[in-house]
Amino acid sequence: MNPYQSLPARSFWRSAVAEPEMLAIGDVWTPKFVIDPDDPILTAGSCFARHLGPALRDEGMNWCEAELPPPGLTEADRRARHYGAFSFRTGTIYTAATLRQWLGWALAGDAGPDEVWRDGDRYFDPYRPSVEPDGYDSPEATLAARRSTLAAIRGAVAGAGCLIFTLGLTEAWRDLVTGTVLPVCPGTVRGTFDAGRHVFHNFTVAEVHRDLAAAVGLLRAANPRLTVLLTVSPVPLTATATGAHALTATGYSKAVLRAAAGQLAQEHEQVDYFPSYELITGFPFRGAFYAPNLRDVTPDGVAFVMRHFFDALDGDRSAGPAATASDVRADDGGDLYCDDAVLDRYRAG
Repeated sequence: MNPYQSLPARSFWRSAVAEPEMLAIGDVWTPKFVIDPDDPILTAGSCFARHLGPALRDEGMNWCEAELPPPGLTEADRRARHYGAFSFRTGTIYTAATLRQWLGWALAGDAGPDEVWRDGDRYFDPYRPSVEPDGYDSPEATLAARRSTLAAIRGAVAGAGCLIFTLGLTEAWRDLVTGTVLPVCPGTVRGTFDAGRHVFHNFTVAEVHRDLAAAVGLLRAANPRLTVLLTVSPVPLTATATGAHALTATGYSKAVLRAAAGQLAQEHEQVDYFPSYELITGFPFRGAFYAPNLRDVTPDGVAFVMRHFFDALDGDRSAGPAATASDVRADDGGDLYCDDAVLDRYRAG
């Protein structure tokens, strides 16, 4: 006898991956904890995370949108102002360091630097430059809007049952003056780049793990019953500032994020990892869920990921697509929620 003789079929590549039809591959995730459908669920992270909230809501789960749009906005206005994309109007949160930063401001009583970016007679928040595309009419209004978001984060975290956070990137830009991490490189979406002030940084596994652990610590201190579900975005980098090829830079970034998320999940009972990255990028799936640009995940891909998610949570659930993708169209303006997509404008040729 040896330990392998008692393992289930899912533990062996041939029976779990090679022999089933591509769409029949299953049992890829065994949840560590129950996610009560009545408990408020928070979603945040990279642009791929914007698919999760509507899918959770369509399935009847209690997805929490902590900042609701004011009455009278058209659907286009709501989307442009980032209502309905994530639980909070922070915009995309690509890195673990940025998540830690937002949670620190919200839960530790510090509202962050009071600097704003000016463009003509309009003002923008450096830490969410895309959330209000027309900006604000004063620095005071800009900072007041951020404080409202921080208050929404505090309130939502205090009452939530689970936070689903999607890691997207390891590459980021640091502000040496404020000691903060910026969501995008200044001079791309908004702002002005200053080579003496804005410094590129590519996070390591140890750094991502450190920031994730600190973020979980902040969350659990504010709400001891809160669980955290980590996942990694399957969307590749739009561009890399490392000097490496975009393919290898993407490989590094995703490997780092996957390793750090997996390590944290092994260390904490209240932290789990869901394999959305593997379900889209794994070579058994032959890239079938990518759009022709080999970057955007198709509605079928989103539905495939969410079917695995919901099937694992509810073993009695009937098989079949869990997400209709009614809110996730191939031309749904995905770049609206992906600040790093603007980097494609700067490619040579």
